[in-house]
Amino acid sequence: MDQQLLSTAAMSRRDTRDIAGETFSITQLAEEFGLTTRAIRFYEDKGLLAPERRGQTRVYHPRDRARLTLIVRGKNVGLALAEIKEILSHYDQEDGCETQNRVAIAKFRRRIESLQEQRREIDLQIKTLADSCARLEAQITAQEKRGRVEKKPVASEAAKTKKPEKAIV
Repeated sequence: MDQQLLSTAAMSRRDTRDIAGETFSITQLAEEFGLTTRAIRFYEDKGLLAPERRGQTRVYHPRDRARLTLIVRGKNVGLALAEIKEILSHYDQEDGCETQNRVAIAKFRRRIESLQEQRREIDLQIKTLADSCARLEAQITAQEKRGRVEKKPVASEAAKTKKPEKAIV
């Protein structure tokens, strides 16, 4: 998260300048976005980036940098590379990015739904575990009151014993 904030701040500073004619090396982009050069080459292999080549050197233009910004943001919110590629593929249409924006919105809404479902599942698991802990703690307290069980250390000490335990959740 901090890395994303740092790269966003760096992008904002750079965006306020005139970047016409400015180019970037793979190393510069890697440092700016907190990526490895290998990751950038991977995105290139997947058809997400297409830098200019000057001999063996990759030369990235502001358009490549903008695409990398979208790739990083997409990955940060959990989009698959295929989804990011589909969004990027609509960039060059002559509709002022309307199609690209509509495709992005549809993908973002699906991702939001997926994350909300995951949140519901996680909340249910947390509730189940918390209820189980409360029930087991009450059971232990009741047993201690009846004097049937000595107070024993939890987890780490119990894990050293070789006796198999029954699942009680």
